[in-house]
Amino acid sequence: VQLVESGGGLVQPGGSLRLSCAASGSTFSSYAMAWARQEPGKGLEWVSAIYSDHSTYYADSVKGRFTISRDNAKNTVYLLMNSLKPEDTAVYYCNVHGYWGQGTQVTVSS
Repeated sequence: VQLVESGGGLVQPGGSLRLSCAASGSTFSSYAMAWARQEPGKGLEWVSAIYSDHSTYYADSVKGRFTISRDNAKNTVYLLMNSLKPEDTAVYYCNVHGYWGQGTQVTVSS
């Protein structure tokens, strides 16, 4: 199983980014797919998750700004991040059924 994240980068406060996580090696349509992030020197924070029935979870810190979605045909989960803040700066990781991606850096700075 392999998870490959993409879409990170440097963005100004108030900007947007869309992260993608493509899974290969199995079919994940029946599993939850999630995003977590880690700031330097801090613990892992669960950001958002989407379940097999397409119900969703969002951390309070991102509610109303981030939107998670999934495309089961592509085995891919997305995280659309709007109204980004400097405190959103972190490495973002995809998690599916216990597997982790390599992470993608998101930096929000002017």
